[in-house]
Amino acid sequence: METRQQERGQGHIRTGLLDPEPVTEVDEEMVSDVDLNNTMTDEEREEILSELTKLEEEISTLRQVLASKEKHHSELKAKLGITPLSEFKQNFNKSWYDMQTSTAYKKTSETLSMAGQKTTAAFTALGTAISRKFGDMRNSPSFKSFEEKVECTVSNIKTKVGSQGGGGSFEEVLSSAAHASAQETPSNNMSESSDHERTY
Repeated sequence: METRQQERGQGHIRTGLLDPEPVTEVDEEMVSDVDLNNTMTDEEREEILSELTKLEEEISTLRQVLASKEKHHSELKAKLGITPLSEFKQNFNKSWYDMQTSTAYKKTSETLSMAGQKTTAAFTALGTAISRKFGDMRNSPSFKSFEEKVECTVSNIKTKVGSQGGGGSFEEVLSSAAHASAQETPSNNMSESSDHERTY
């Protein structure tokens, strides 16, 4: 008896200890799969078909009423001057306003504003640094020497063009001035300027 109860819990019923094959119990799912249409009478079937026909007629009537109401709706909008484009604009403006008042938009806007301010500050600092470097470079001795050579060359060109009275071409004057300034060295210029200072 104990063996029979133990095996019943495992889904089998054994009639004896020596039976080789277990007898399986009937599943509850199989009972629910029974076709209930076989139990329907012809009278019930006709009643269901009649109800189905009535529902289809009501659906058709409701569709006609809905189409009539939609037509009346569009006529009223046309009388008020509401066009699909104006409706679209109104919906767009409302959506835009809703988006701008959302917290996500506000946070994104603030973040972009801060990033813009930081970028502006960085470019300002960069511009200041570049200006300072150019100022330092312009005050350097090598730049001043270069500047003096350019000034000397320009004055030589002016002198030669004015003294020759138009006798030579501009290229000849320019090359002779460049040749003359190339022969002058900064030490010669410094000794000449110190001689001029002593005489004054």
